Amino acid sequence: MAEAALLPEGALLFEGRRWRAAYGRGGIRADKREGDGATPVGLLALRRVLYRADRIAPPACAVPREPIAPDDSWCETPGHPDYNRRVRLPHDTAREPLWRADGLHDVIGVLGWNDDPVVSGRGSAILLHVARPAYSPTAGCIALALPDLLALLAGGLAAIRVDPA
Repeated sequence: MAEAALLPEGALLFEGRRWRAAYGRGGIRADKREGDGATPVGLLALRRVLYRADRIAPPACAVPREPIAPDDSWCETPGHPDYNRRVRLPHDTAREPLWRADGLHDVIGVLGWNDDPVVSGRGSAILLHVARPAYSPTAGCIALALPDLLALLAGGLAAIRVDPA
């Protein structure tokens, strides 16, 4: 398995390369909870890659990939049957739009956090996505510059190890 490591100083290591990365504004936490803004500790498997086909070509990667549409979103409402799952709009509780104007979700790696099984309130929508220009903290996701993200995926990324800070 091709595994990357997220470092607390804001870097991602993968097969001898080091990339600048952003992570959650709540830090890195073993006791991840919904809404805490933290990136969870653990081995986060890359489940699949989603992308904006109107903006980029299908990215090279080692996992299934599929385009997103304007009505794609993610349910982040604890207790809802769709919690921590991709959903289509309109949806009564979807709060994380996948189709964004700012480019942050032009490429999305769906990371394996709280998905097998889903536990209500343990955190949702932990994604690998494009970083803001200043690498400002995320809501718990891991983010890289688009060229770095594409190179990471093309390199065969299978998981990201996140250790306690």
